[in-house]
Amino acid sequence: MDRRAELSEFLKTRRARVRPEELGIKVYSGRRRVPGLRREELAQAAGVSADYYVRLEQGRTDNVSQEILDAVADVLKLTDDERKHLAVLAKPVRRKRRRTTTQRVRPGLQRLLDSMTDVPAFVLGYRMDVLAWNELAAALNGFDQKQPNVPRMVFLDPALRDFYPAWEEVAEESVDYLRMYAGRHPDDPELAELVGELSIHSPEFREYWARHDVKDKTYGAKLLHHPVVGEIAVSYETLQLPGDPDQLLVTYTVEPGSTSEQNLRLLASWTAADTGLAAEVPEIP
Repeated sequence: MDRRAELSEFLKTRRARVRPEELGIKVYSGRRRVPGLRREELAQAAGVSADYYVRLEQGRTDNVSQEILDAVADVLKLTDDERKHLAVLAKPVRRKRRRTTTQRVRPGLQRLLDSMTDVPAFVLGYRMDVLAWNELAAALNGFDQKQPNVPRMVFLDPALRDFYPAWEEVAEESVDYLRMYAGRHPDDPELAELVGELSIHSPEFREYWARHDVKDKTYGAKLLHHPVVGEIAVSYETLQLPGDPDQLLVTYTVEPGSTSEQNLRLLASWTAADTGLAAEVPEIP
């Protein structure tokens, strides 16, 4: 992906979100051709020349200072994730070109996953590929023996629209993380192929991708509707693994004593039975 084009489109979309009135700029009816701030208005508010900001938006200032980026980010009211994304795009770190290889998890990590019998857990790799998982995560999310890709499942599998009652929110989050990854690894050919595939087959993906929104994957909550046991409300935590920053451990937990816990325990008991590890699951009082 073209880093300069990414930077340009990102800043344009952020400028479009800020109303001139928020900066005390008077707007006269019929005299503005663009939504949001003009380049020169943003430049003045950030304390830089209009010419310099134009070069920044065009990606022609690799030596831009962090102070200037902070000033621009303040005017645009960027989130913490957006600020990081801007810095990555405007001050790129030269990386060795990534070879296209199959990612694998360490055997010890797989054993850790397998030991978490009551907690659905899985490992995400490049482009939100699911690299490894435990039995409960497979039973809950429908992972099979192939290497699933979360955005591909979300946008191209119709069953996922029922599985996620808040499908649009999940879909947007998937795209936002992909966009952040694209900023960190602009030379990733497999990411470009994935974006192309999803853009062709999903109008929703094209719409979300064009927004240039970014959000890192950290923690949150999701409501899942399992086709067998029903609704399960989960909280998820995402942990970056030491030794490989491109692998993330994701775990799901449920509220103690809730219907979600009861449904997850029921699913766990069936999973244990299917794998020959059945044990009596105590009822929730």
